[in-house]
Amino acid sequence: MPKERTLILNTTQVNQKITRMAHEIYEHHYTSKELILVGVKGNGSELATRLYEILVSISTLNVSNLVLTIDKEDPLHGDINFTGNLKDLKGKQVVLVDDVLNSGRTLMYASRYLLDAEVKRLSIATLVDRFHRRFPMRANFVGLTLSTNLKEHVTVDFTSKKESVHLEA
Repeated sequence: MPKERTLILNTTQVNQKITRMAHEIYEHHYTSKELILVGVKGNGSELATRLYEILVSISTLNVSNLVLTIDKEDPLHGDINFTGNLKDLKGKQVVLVDDVLNSGRTLMYASRYLLDAEVKRLSIATLVDRFHRRFPMRANFVGLTLSTNLKEHVTVDFTSKKESVHLEA
């Protein structure tokens, strides 16, 4: 049986959410000189890139955009790759970015890795927050909060010209 797809956000709405999130991030970090975005590889890094582009255009912050690759199926034992130098994060303001916050597992292990750098402040940004927590994670910057059941899946598509968020049942 094919999955039923429901459009949650169209291209215009996705862009509005990302723009609003970037402004919100800037509002919370405007007194900083430097801000580091760390996107979880895949849609998280794509979202981080989009936020980076907007932040560079609206602020005077020195913004960096880095990528963290983590095994989402086995984050505890899988390899973690980071495009930056972890030591360079010490004492810095960091925003960890992923497309969907569901159970919190991926962001928990990604946060654990970043906290080894003794960052000054770690925030989380996500386009969609589903509230199915198994780990005590909370996003500071959210595009859309969506109540779903456990059988449903949220798909974020940044790959085509028509970006979208769909709910699949």
